[in-house]
Amino acid sequence: MLYFLTYMYKKYGNKFMCFSPPVMLFTFIIEFVFAFYTLWRYKWTTVTRLIVAMLLLLGLFQLTEYMICGGLGMGHAAWARLGYIAITLLPALGLHLVATLGKLKLKPLVIAAYVTAIAYVAYFAFAGQSIVGDVCTTNYAVFKVQGWGAAVYGFYYYAWLLVAMGIAAFASNKKTAQANVLHWMVFGYASFILPTTAANLVNPATLSGIPSIMCGFAVLLAIVLVWRVLPLSKTPLRQQATKVSRKHA
Repeated sequence: MLYFLTYMYKKYGNKFMCFSPPVMLFTFIIEFVFAFYTLWRYKWTTVTRLIVAMLLLLGLFQLTEYMICGGLGMGHAAWARLGYIAITLLPALGLHLVATLGKLKLKPLVIAAYVTAIAYVAYFAFAGQSIVGDVCTTNYAVFKVQGWGAAVYGFYYYAWLLVAMGIAAFASNKKTAQANVLHWMVFGYASFILPTTAANLVNPATLSGIPSIMCGFAVLLAIVLVWRVLPLSKTPLRQQATKVSRKHA
């Protein structure tokens, strides 16, 4: 691990830029550590499953970026496909998590999100020309979706993110026991959507690197999920369950 960090550090001009390969690898490690920490710390509930899935997929995308830049294993196109498949599932998982945390009756909407996500997963997995290019720069990796598909995919992605964020914001304003945790979900969404949007407005050239930039900032969402959302969701702790069982023994 240290060898690869040193190698990528030297390869990219001894510069640790915002989303450079060494940062990609470090982010991958953080998100996978968070996922395993969650599995160790909390009982296996719907909230836990969704958060672990989100953390693993975020980490997987960072790993695919690193592999594209490092040139290891599969060809670049294969890593790009895997990366897109990973992030494609995130909006549906996020909406599902909001619905679960807020105890909201959103089943038809959640199903619709999963159906569109699965359709895109199939597209990236089986359409031979779904990803037509990938470039590793010193700041981020650039993935190119074929033709008009990029605009449609961008609409799909932002639409579901904003729907989940909007529902969480609306529900968090009600005086319910779930309001506080939903406030943190709104903050988590804003922590990566707003910086990405700001970067695109300041420098339109970054539009080509939206997946990389957005998932780079999404490490902030990972922190919010593990350190605020999980504790506030009242998900049972594994340690507490162990202590109770010992007392009754």
